[in-house]
Amino acid sequence: MGDADRLREVGLRVTAARLAIMQTVRDGDHLDVDAIHRGVLDRVGQVSLQAVYDSLNALQRGGLLRRVEPAGSPTRYEARVGDNHHHLVCRECGKVTDVDCAVGEAPCLDPVSTSGYLVDEADVTYWGICPDCRSALDKEEPRRNAR
Repeated sequence: MGDADRLREVGLRVTAARLAIMQTVRDGDHLDVDAIHRGVLDRVGQVSLQAVYDSLNALQRGGLLRRVEPAGSPTRYEARVGDNHHHLVCRECGKVTDVDCAVGEAPCLDPVSTSGYLVDEADVTYWGICPDCRSALDKEEPRRNAR
């Protein structure tokens, strides 16, 4: 099913900007709003940042995009929806990487107490240092020790 059909299926109007946003997010890797805006400008020309924000919110509410909000980092968006995957976030560069569900079926983790909630999703963020930053830090370490 194409993006235009997916938009119609969730009751959203098909616009060039929305199609460009979906393509930009799909082609990117957990992009923030500024990067999405630049990608949309490259694809369709003039579109306001506010229009991008409004469309991202509508696409997220429609279940076509997922909002990822790592603490201390800008909000990012991804096209991987419909599963209960989690994220790895690098403390050095802020890179966000998908990681499949911790164990078992969604919501992947069972809380000790549900307090009466019907739990259907777990949002887990793992924090650490990505391989690229680890490599850079390893290269810097001998220089630090030589001082």
